[in-house]
Amino acid sequence: MSTFAQIVVWALAVPAAAASLYLLVLTLLSGSLGRPPRPRRRMRFEVIVPAHNEAGAIQGVIANLQRLDWRADLYRIVVVADNCTDATAALARAAGAQVLERHDTQLRGKGYALAFAFESSRALDWADAVVVVDADTEVSSNLLLAFSARLGFGAHAVQAHYGVLNAHASWRTRLMTIAMAAFHRVRSRGRERLGLSCGIRGNGWCVTHDLLRRVPYRAFSLTEDIEYGIDLGLAGERVYYADEAHVDATMVSGARAAATQRQRWESGRWQLIRSRTLPLLKAAFTRRGGWVSLDLAIDLLVMPLTTIAMNVAALILASALLMLWWPPLGAGVVVGLACALSLLLYVLRGWQLSGVGWRGLVDLARAPFFVVWKLVVMGRTRAGTEWVRTEREVS
Repeated sequence: MSTFAQIVVWALAVPAAAASLYLLVLTLLSGSLGRPPRPRRRMRFEVIVPAHNEAGAIQGVIANLQRLDWRADLYRIVVVADNCTDATAALARAAGAQVLERHDTQLRGKGYALAFAFESSRALDWADAVVVVDADTEVSSNLLLAFSARLGFGAHAVQAHYGVLNAHASWRTRLMTIAMAAFHRVRSRGRERLGLSCGIRGNGWCVTHDLLRRVPYRAFSLTEDIEYGIDLGLAGERVYYADEAHVDATMVSGARAAATQRQRWESGRWQLIRSRTLPLLKAAFTRRGGWVSLDLAIDLLVMPLTTIAMNVAALILASALLMLWWPPLGAGVVVGLACALSLLLYVLRGWQLSGVGWRGLVDLARAPFFVVWKLVVMGRTRAGTEWVRTEREVS
């Protein structure tokens, strides 16, 4: 009985402790980053907006991008109207953007739209770098300043902070804001401080033409952003983090649309875990500078916070029950409580950086319901790579 009990406790303790320690280290390293180098205002950018039936939002994002703090003759706004059946292309042209129209009923998805835009940009050979901004997004005016500051001093890929535009729409969006502050800001600050790659988050990222030539964009999965960030890591390139600039996107507040979105994210992540973990670990131990690949592998393997929390809860409960038969297993309770404290610090740091205030702290009490909902969503799978547009909400 004691051997079986030890196996159970160890099986629960190892993943819980490893994930909690990783998040704790990044939490402790999540202080404000130093000021970036002074940007060089000579770089040329193409700001690419992938859009699938975004007639209701496209003119707003173009107007926002036209207010960027950068010389107007040094950047172009390019909308990729991908398999659109509405007026997205016409409205984008009327708003002053360049428009690329793509029609392909077989190869559908954001990844294919971006690959098409990047190829067009490289063929034109006008810009030094491309920037990706989603159609439901508002960006800070210093976005290109932040990117230029890094690119001018050796970086080839940069990610801005990715936040939530409608944080106070509901308790769900406030929890999402806290989660994204933890996932994007806490983790990215820590990884930047360690000289690692913060990865690509799908919105508000930049890559040079030179890097696109060396590492062509071939990311077509449901999580094409994470996939290309991994490709860059495997090629020895890290993604720098620009903490002072941000892109904020609208998050869904309704349960049905949120479930569809979450299901797509989780399915895509599992696909990458299966296909990219071993190549990353191999690169980590066989190539110079393998720390970037090792960290990307760890980040990929660290399960969503709700899963880790369930793991920790199971560890505490199992250890507390099994110690009745074999008292030394009480050490599992101590490990579980230490993990729980680490996760609490991580979440509270995310809350602190999220800016949602006391209402967000109160909403954390709803977290158990969010966990149950997410477990139900994670129990479903979604295959394929087709671009399924998230339902937009009218404010």
